Amino acid sequence: MNNIQKYKVRCTLSFGDIYGQIIIWLIVIFLSLASALALMGTSRPIYAITTVGLILVLSLPFLLFAFVTTLLNHIEFTSVDPAAEPTTNTPPPNRRPAQAAS
Repeated sequence: MNNIQKYKVRCTLSFGDIYGQIIIWLIVIFLSLASALALMGTSRPIYAITTVGLILVLSLPFLLFAFVTTLLNHIEFTSVDPAAEPTTNTPPPNRRPAQAAS
């Protein structure tokens, strides 16, 4: 159990890595809403609700799979030497810490 101290877990995921996935899923949502509005004018509006629900239910697992696999691809385990590694948790110098907007 002492070997866990010899590794550092780092996530390199950024918003740009999942930006395309979000855009594609938003397009799918807007197309399903457009088809639902087109079906609303017909004599059976239950088809519109069914279409939106079906598209959401079928596309959500694919979106979840894409996010999870992208996240897992950006997790790094690096071995560190405990004697050479400082004990302070400082952020990398090229990144600023997150700040709340006022």
